[in-house]
Amino acid sequence: MTETRPAEKSLFEAPPIAEQERMVEAILFASADPVTVAELEARMPHGADPAEALVHLRKRYEGRGVRVVKVGDAWAMRTAPDLGFLMQKETTETRKLSRAAIETLAIIAYHQPATRAEIEEIRGVAVSRGTVDQLLELEWIRFGRRRMTPGRPVTYVVTQSFLDHFGLESARDLPGLKELRAAGLLDNRPLPGGVALPDDEAEEQIGQSELFED
Repeated sequence: MTETRPAEKSLFEAPPIAEQERMVEAILFASADPVTVAELEARMPHGADPAEALVHLRKRYEGRGVRVVKVGDAWAMRTAPDLGFLMQKETTETRKLSRAAIETLAIIAYHQPATRAEIEEIRGVAVSRGTVDQLLELEWIRFGRRRMTPGRPVTYVVTQSFLDHFGLESARDLPGLKELRAAGLLDNRPLPGGVALPDDEAEEQIGQSELFED
């Protein structure tokens, strides 16, 4: 009679999903910046499935003081929006951007990818190098792909930091006038004719994707 031996545990067997969930939680908790699934997979044991672990972790944090949120193509742990007032003493004073910077940022955000020439055409005035440098320094915009047109001009797009600042999952969820003004980044004066941002009434009548098509 042949004796059957219990199957030996593979050295490459992935940890239980509950343990993977703990690993993802630890990485997100210790990371200052959002972390992609690929980065999680690179840190975790062979065979781990961070995407599945994220599903379980996100569900476990529902309704808690801290949430697991998606920022662009990455993930992070953030304070629940309704508890933000508790952090007021910990925040630094927001530096209000110049009107030129706001207009430039709005054009890039709603018309991205946008070239300097396109920004200047919409604004009706030249874009100073200092304005673009300020937005790059804040890491709210970055260089995009060059246009396949004469001169191959560089384009600008908003960054993951920009999305994270406004609590957005993607550029499709860009803030409207009220959100920008509530953040202290826009006054009550109208923007130039070429720069359109949605208000509540506009959003009810037409989607942002239609409103801001090039």
